[in-house]
Parts: sequence; C-alpha cells; structure tokens
Amino acid sequence: MTHVETILVYCLRIKILIIKMVPTRQDALALLKKYNQSESLLKHALSVEAVMRHFATLEGENEEKWGIIGLVHDLDYEKYPEQHCTMTRKILEEEQWPEDYIRAVMSHGWGMCTDIEPELFMEKVLFATDELTGLITAAVLVRPSKSILDLTVKSVKKKWKVKAFAAGANREIISKGVEMMGKELPDVIQETINGMQKVASEIGLAGE
Repeated sequence: MTHVETILVYCLRIKILIIKMVPTRQDALALLKKYNQSESLLKHALSVEAVMRHFATLEGENEEKWGIIGLVHDLDYEKYPEQHCTMTRKILEEEQWPEDYIRAVMSHGWGMCTDIEPELFMEKVLFATDELTGLITAAVLVRPSKSILDLTVKSVKKKWKVKAFAAGANREIISKGVEMMGKELPDVIQETINGMQKVASEIGLAGE
C-alpha cells in the first residue's frame, strides 16, 4: 500500500467513526424509551422535539439535529430526578454522543441543574420552549375541545396570568429564554403552538 493509499484509508476510517457518532432519531427514541416509560414524559419529549424541529425549519437550521436534542432533553428525569441533567450527560457520553449535542441538552437546565448557559440559538429555543410546551399542554387540556388545533395565543396568555394555573411551568424561565432569543413572547407562543400542532395526535392533543 502506498503512502497516499494509507492516508486515504485513514481518512475513510475517521469519516466512518464520525458518522457513527452522530445519533439518529431512531437512536434517540430508543434511548428515550429505555429510560422513560411515563406516558406524560414521552409526550412532553415529542412535543419539545416537534417545536425544536419547527424552529429549526424557520431558521434554516438542521431540523434533525435540533429535533433529536429536543427529544432527549429530559432523558434521565424519570429514573434519576435527583440527578437530572447529571445522569443525562453520563448516559450520552457512554453512548458516545457528540459533545455539542450533550452541551445543548445540558443547557436547558441552566440555573436549575447545570451551570451551562444557553449560547447557540438552538439552545436558547430549547431553554424557552421546554417550559412553554408544558403551559400550552395544560391550556389545551382545560379547553372544551381538548385540541391544540384551535388554541390561540390569547388563550395561552390568559392562563399565563393565573399563577396557580400550571404552576410547574416556570414563567420566569420562559420569559428569560424568549428574551435571550431576541423574540417577543406572543410570537414564540404562536410558533410553539404551530410546532406542537404538527404532532397533535402523537401527543394526545388532537381533540376528543
């Protein structure tokens, strides 16, 4: 084998290794289901995935990457609630996921379970919409139609003002995330609804 051929073989091996390290949606979904059986957590994961994909499309970014990161963002929450984010990093490192995927996932817990501040726009979207999808889901479930397909921004904003409603959806985090995105809250609410509407049936919000 010549020197040039040796270099080519080496480069090919490196390329194959890199390709293997990039997770697919199938990989992500299998991993999610390995660590989570809760229907509500799985639906939340699908909601965030859909919203991340939607925003990626709006921004002309990598829809698959954004979606996968959204899908596994709460990977460890069911089995390791007291080690949320910490165990996710451990699991993803063991699965040999790329560091940029891991960092993005970890950034959603900034100020709560990690000190990794969202920097990329992708990370800021995840930080803001994680909590927002929960608020929107709650707003849908109290509607007569039980459908996100007829949900309006106005309806969500009314629920936003009632502190006792969906109290677990941290309004401060949503507001901070929206500000980091450089967007207006009504616009982010609308686009989050739009993203979730694409998977209405899968997340149980298509109506009765």
